[in-house]
Amino acid sequence: MRRALYHLVLVQAVISGALSFSHLHDLAQAAGQTGWKAWAYPVSVDLLMVAAWRRLRAQRSTLAWCWFLTALTASLGANVATAGFLDMQHPPALLRLGIAGWPALAFLGGTLLAHAPEPPPAPLSEPVASDVDVDRAPEPEPAEVPPVNDTPALPAADPAPVEPVPAVPVPPALVAHARKLADAHHARTGHPIDADTLRARLGVPAPMAAAITAQLT
Repeated sequence: MRRALYHLVLVQAVISGALSFSHLHDLAQAAGQTGWKAWAYPVSVDLLMVAAWRRLRAQRSTLAWCWFLTALTASLGANVATAGFLDMQHPPALLRLGIAGWPALAFLGGTLLAHAPEPPPAPLSEPVASDVDVDRAPEPEPAEVPPVNDTPALPAADPAPVEPVPAVPVPPALVAHARKLADAHHARTGHPIDADTLRARLGVPAPMAAAITAQLT
């Protein structure tokens, strides 16, 4: 499909170029240019247009646009003038002046386009650091060395032996009274009663308070 479209465009370009070429030849011949001179005018116009277009593709400069539009105007003007809008038997003096001055104008345009400075080449992009180091294996991180403690470790102290509570005879009535006090204390504070508080409430010696506390738990 694309190849067929290319051939169609090529045929269209050949037909359009032949018609424009013929119109420029007829206009130059009507302005008094005969023989090979009349055929040289369309060649000059088309070559100037091609040169300006090639410069436009390389660099969008004002100079290239100026000469491209000049050649396009000359070609389009010839096509319109030979379509019945101009008396080809008696062309105006301005047309004769334009045809006579075209060779010098076309030579000037071609020379300026040929000697116009070329656009600077695009700078080469420098490699990105991430692209360069992408294949580099990551360096292993140094292992953390625990600090050396030169202080000799002290032997752990043995826990103090718990002295057993001596067995103290406690009357059952006293235990029942102590349980009531313990319940009241727990309801008021939310914590079980300790031996010192129980000893103060009952007024008994410390060993007996400890024995009663052991029976309450």
